[in-house]
Amino acid sequence: MYKQRFLNFLQFEKRYSEHTLTAYTLEIDVFLTFLEQESIAFEEVDYRVVRHYLATLKDSGKQSSSINRTISALRSFYKFLVRENLSKSNPINMVKALKTPKKLPVVVEQDKLVDLLDRQSNPESFEEVRDLLVLELLFGTGIRLAELLAIKERDVDMYNKKILIFGKRSKERYVPIHATLVETIKKYLHAKYAAGYENNSPNLLVTKEGKPAYRELIYRIVNRNLSQITSQDKKSPHVLRHSFATTLLNNGADLNAIKELLGHANLAATQVYTHNSIERLKSIYKQAHPKA
Repeated sequence: MYKQRFLNFLQFEKRYSEHTLTAYTLEIDVFLTFLEQESIAFEEVDYRVVRHYLATLKDSGKQSSSINRTISALRSFYKFLVRENLSKSNPINMVKALKTPKKLPVVVEQDKLVDLLDRQSNPESFEEVRDLLVLELLFGTGIRLAELLAIKERDVDMYNKKILIFGKRSKERYVPIHATLVETIKKYLHAKYAAGYENNSPNLLVTKEGKPAYRELIYRIVNRNLSQITSQDKKSPHVLRHSFATTLLNNGADLNAIKELLGHANLAATQVYTHNSIERLKSIYKQAHPKA
């Protein structure tokens, strides 16, 4: 079926991550199910059918941001079909993305994070040093969760204080690491080797059984630790990525440098962090200016 050809294209040519492939698969499956329920042949899909489909999503309570992801997935799907001469036209071309309110990245204050990490600077057990390393890596480098899980021991260059990161679409970049993080990595590797796992994983981060770490484990580690210093609802690994970028910007880092560190494809994605800095400046101005 066309769907599998498209997914193969995303996986092997575009080199999309497993997480992204799963998202595209779900979007297309839901759309195909809708066509089946409405007794609409795939070849008969046009602009009006798509509009009707999107309207049903809106009526079911889907947020505008979620519908925009649906539009993006279907647009890519049909673009591929047209390119491969499997469809005569792209019915999504006339569909415009819905307006969504701009959301500022959720961050945790620099002082709170530094204090949290300092309090755990002398871990004793393997799990304690691993959990500290997870926090240090996410806040110390700003890498994504998928990038964190993909790090192999061989990717870490402690002598030159850098780590090779495999980002979206298999793009490689080096991120620098500070001296404290280097020492934490050394402690962790010592604890990892001392555990004597029979099948020692090449992955840097592993479970207490020596198996490669996984998404849910990292989420639990981050959520448990951030719960100690913040009451905000969102306590995900991405919050530490946002906090990393915002901290650098607040301390005078160049926006283009932050873009490179984060692995963003364009500057527009990085500029969202300037809004957080503006809000901080507004707060300082309100407190300090007699007329504010």
